[in-house]
Amino acid sequence: MYVVTGGAGFIGSNLVAELAARGNEVVVVDWLRQDERWRNLAKHDVMDLVLPEALPAWLERHGDKVEAVLHMGANSSTTETDIDLLVRQNVRPTLDLLAWCTAHGKRLIYASSAATYGDGSAGFDDDASARGLARLLPLNAYGWSKHVVDRRITRLGASGGALPTQCAGLKFFNVYGPNEYHKGAMQSVIARSFASVRDGAPLRLFRSGRPDYADGGQLRDFIYVKDCVDVMLWLLANRHVSGLFNVGTGKARSWLDLARALFSAAQQPERIEFIDMPANLAGKYQYFTEARMERLRRAGYSKPFTTLEAGVGDYVQGYLSRGDPYR
Repeated sequence: MYVVTGGAGFIGSNLVAELAARGNEVVVVDWLRQDERWRNLAKHDVMDLVLPEALPAWLERHGDKVEAVLHMGANSSTTETDIDLLVRQNVRPTLDLLAWCTAHGKRLIYASSAATYGDGSAGFDDDASARGLARLLPLNAYGWSKHVVDRRITRLGASGGALPTQCAGLKFFNVYGPNEYHKGAMQSVIARSFASVRDGAPLRLFRSGRPDYADGGQLRDFIYVKDCVDVMLWLLANRHVSGLFNVGTGKARSWLDLARALFSAAQQPERIEFIDMPANLAGKYQYFTEARMERLRRAGYSKPFTTLEAGVGDYVQGYLSRGDPYR
């Protein structure tokens, strides 16, 4: 039995889809609220649905049957300004699950984030040493909330403290793919823009505010959500692997590359316009992200990552272009 927190969310529901398709018993921990998030789960056989606040009591009753906890649940808004809310939703639940898994001999795989790298001036090396993590300065409170957990786990390991039998943190980079539709402004540009691009409208990208980057030339490590799921399934199959790992492709691509891949997949001529960056993003915008993937590769993960063009093509043609875009 696998417990997936945030299991109705974006990455979590894609993980649930694959675990369920392989015949596993899957317990989803999430709030479904009043949006369409339930559709992320509608095609899959899940064993139980648990509200996050009810999880401790559920684990009291059923924890002996749990093989691993895959903790994807979080407030992922990079513009969230309620820091206490981020502590309640991101920091505290992760540390509580860490303690539970440690005490009960269970495995824990949890979502960290590339937002922990801040402006990238310290690089994108998933160095999990105390010194390596101390160099990083997140640009927003969301990134900080993930960094707090990474540092706590590192400190425990370095001091000889107890940890779960397998403990792996995953620094996801710019993830895109099916089941992100409930995320509103936090959806990928692909999801937000597909319908208008299909209908012949231009796609708008931010102008650059730096002379070393052309408009649309800002770079990101875009990774297809199916690759993220593959990494987690590999970790489940390799229980001896623990650590803090980047999950990106290792190759930065520009927003223009992304836009062109979208126009190509939608079979529309390119129409790209540039707009000024909102004031609230100035000083908090990452111009370059690129995951260093050596540590995950050295740990044994050998599967190639989906190219941007192939990922966008699969997303558009296999999901967004269909009447039912859910996985």
